[in-house]
Amino acid sequence: MFSTRTNWKLSRNRLTEAIEEAKARGARVLDLTLSNPTRAGLNYDDQQILQSLASPHSLHYDPQPKGLSRARESVAAYYGDQHKTEVDTDHLILTTGTSEGYSFVFRLLCNPGDELLVPKPSYPLLEFLADLQDVKLIPYPLLYEHGWQIDFASLQKAATDRTRGIVVVHPNNPTGSFVHVAEQAELNGICREHSLALIADEVFLDYCLDQCHPKTFAANQEVLTFTLSGISKISALPQMKVAWVASSGPAHERQAALARLEVVADTYLSMNAPIQWATPFLLDQGKEIQRQLLERVRANLTELDRQLSAQKVCRRLHVEGGWYAILRVPVTQADEELAIDLLQQKSVLVHPGHFYDFARDGYLVLSLIAHQNELAEGVSRMLDHLNQ
Repeated sequence: MFSTRTNWKLSRNRLTEAIEEAKARGARVLDLTLSNPTRAGLNYDDQQILQSLASPHSLHYDPQPKGLSRARESVAAYYGDQHKTEVDTDHLILTTGTSEGYSFVFRLLCNPGDELLVPKPSYPLLEFLADLQDVKLIPYPLLYEHGWQIDFASLQKAATDRTRGIVVVHPNNPTGSFVHVAEQAELNGICREHSLALIADEVFLDYCLDQCHPKTFAANQEVLTFTLSGISKISALPQMKVAWVASSGPAHERQAALARLEVVADTYLSMNAPIQWATPFLLDQGKEIQRQLLERVRANLTELDRQLSAQKVCRRLHVEGGWYAILRVPVTQADEELAIDLLQQKSVLVHPGHFYDFARDGYLVLSLIAHQNELAEGVSRMLDHLNQ
């Protein structure tokens, strides 16, 4: 009765079951996996956010496949102000989330069974999106050696005559590694050699943890490039569902891509009027929210490093941006078993590395936007368990 593309394993994993059991017995769990910024204790301008959704313009139906010009102008202004990059509003297509943006681009580039090269480790959402679009994902490794780097030898070997593009996550989730300038140049060369497109997920781009100024792929003119982002992370408003695809690259390829993407977007017309009229204000909210989040992330990272410095059992891997930290821990059991033990014995919730497709055990992933007191206590309990 059902399509094979939805033949997912729908049973709950053991960690999820353990979480439900902890809730059922009323345990107070220190959640070091928090990814929902609206539950992180941030100070939003609640009244103004709600008022921004009440524009009288929303009462008029004005279907624009790429999105209303006012909303796209505010996105272009964001790139100009935040990243010193000029983005033409005609090269932007608004979507209801980056997941929809991915879907549009996958449909544009791939016939059923075609392939896209994706980083490993990375966020597992791409697997479901690819299944729904009948696309096959081929992983290329990110290697760790005094920081994360793309394994270009493996990436080259992974390209076949069915490959249609390379996905980069800039910075990666969960490794927090940016694609550096030299790596971007090499990616462009591979794309030219194999006639591939670049798909750049930049939702965490604004969260750089040092003084670096990572360059947006929206400025990449060397090869056909699709840059995805949105206010889910920029303004920490995942419930508002404003995202976009910015197209760049050689003019003839960009124009052909935009003409087709516009038809795709016109077929769905998924963006609603109130959220589009509110987009300029919601994007502007990002400035204050990012300040709060970066302050939280840096404080939590400092506390994590302080506690790690007092022991030698595990270490933190280098992170450049984003909201997460990765710990390298002794391999005494599977990562999921370790995460379950931490939950059951210490009431601390962390993510095992295999959730992000790490190649082997020995990795735990922690959220750096967790409440500061919870992170401090949770890390203390975790290290106590690991150092037994």
